[in-house]
Amino acid sequence: LFIAESPKVIGHAMDAGYEPVSLLMERKHIEGQAKELIDRCGDIPVYTADRELLAQLTGFELTRGILCAMRRPVLPTVEDLCANAKRVAVLEGIVDPTNVGSIFRSAAALHVDAVLVSPTCCDPLHRRAVRVSMGTVFQIPWARLGKNWPEQLRSLGIKTAALALTDRSVSVDDPGLAAEDRLALVLGSEGDGLSPAVIEACDYTVKIPMSHGVDSLNVAAAAAVAFWELRIR
Repeated sequence: LFIAESPKVIGHAMDAGYEPVSLLMERKHIEGQAKELIDRCGDIPVYTADRELLAQLTGFELTRGILCAMRRPVLPTVEDLCANAKRVAVLEGIVDPTNVGSIFRSAAALHVDAVLVSPTCCDPLHRRAVRVSMGTVFQIPWARLGKNWPEQLRSLGIKTAALALTDRSVSVDDPGLAAEDRLALVLGSEGDGLSPAVIEACDYTVKIPMSHGVDSLNVAAAAAVAFWELRIR
């Protein structure tokens, strides 16, 4: 199971074929913003309580007032997911659910075909990641990678571009990058970024030119810049 929060996000999940199991909400929402959602969900349990009790039960304030437990989907294989993909995002060890959700939202908006997550990456169906993504995590197909994923992608005919600052980094607007028919953009963890081993295993190392002595961006912001610059035109 995973938890979806807010009527809009729950609705996006159901549009994508996800199965609701039960609902938890403030009592006032039963005849309010959740009424249409309850009707749509059919014969599933609906649990209610006052806002204060819900905060005690869940450990956080329900900013949107409604939670839905949903069944997880069977994920596609990397091979199936990438069969026709031109632009792919690889999330390597990104642990903050806010960043993961933001990256999924940018991927959906900026022409990325699929997202691949490493074994150490935050779960894209983490409640906060789902909410920050505004439900786009249900729209962009994703899969989990194995340990030797650079070689796996190479065998599928996909070039890899590590976003990292090194002596051999090329600019994100390099014509050679844009000319690649199939390209995976590899994004690293919030603290240390990509490991030297991952950078070495990738076909390109890419940087975003910046001014005023700034050497890096938040990983979600960097992802958005790279997705837009290297989209298929």
